[in-house]
Amino acid sequence: MSMIVQQALTTDAANVSPAQALDRALRDASPAEVIETALKTVGREQLALVSSFGTESAALLKVMADVDPAIPVIFLDTGWLFEETLAYRDTLVAALGLRDVRSIKPLEEALSRQDPDRELWFSDPDACCRIRKVEPLARALKPFSAWINGRKRFQGGARAEISVVEDDGAKLKFNPFANVSREEIEAIYKLAKLPPHPLIASGYLSVGCMPCSSRTAPDEDARAGRWRGRQKTECGIHTMKTS
Repeated sequence: MSMIVQQALTTDAANVSPAQALDRALRDASPAEVIETALKTVGREQLALVSSFGTESAALLKVMADVDPAIPVIFLDTGWLFEETLAYRDTLVAALGLRDVRSIKPLEEALSRQDPDRELWFSDPDACCRIRKVEPLARALKPFSAWINGRKRFQGGARAEISVVEDDGAKLKFNPFANVSREEIEAIYKLAKLPPHPLIASGYLSVGCMPCSSRTAPDEDARAGRWRGRQKTECGIHTMKTS
């Protein structure tokens, strides 16, 4: 944690919440410094990084691995993921030396009760995301007091105004890439020679579950292929409190 960050935290501590103080201190920090500060603030046992192992995930995982490859990584295996995503997870775990990747699945009881025919994604995608992503993540994050994710402001929509650090109920939520540009992410991939997600070559610029992901045209936003034709733009894990 740099001296500038320490001074900012000391100055703000008495006047604002811990998340607000950290956000003010880290608003111009590098992604690595954000992760280092998160690690020093709560400790490795209380910190987790949540990754979809999607098309831009390797950049954040690389930065994290350079700070501490033993930080727990939570991966939501929804039961609807592309085989390419599962293979990419294994590729990145090996390439980056990640030491604690936890693949979390939905509760079988919830699936059999609420989605026995596996058609919930079509009839009620919010409910599908809730039982396959939101509830499993809340369960997985219970042991932790802070978590890291890879949202960026350039993704637009509800993400355009995100802070570097947010309150997430009783937890702290760190967004190390909030200020990062698409070009900077591409530079991380190039410098570290990170492998791309296999589906990028097929036109998928943003990859989630199979039924709700589609190819993106060159003139479209990268996330245009998610829940295409619906008003839905988020799965829910970033619009609801996890604690």
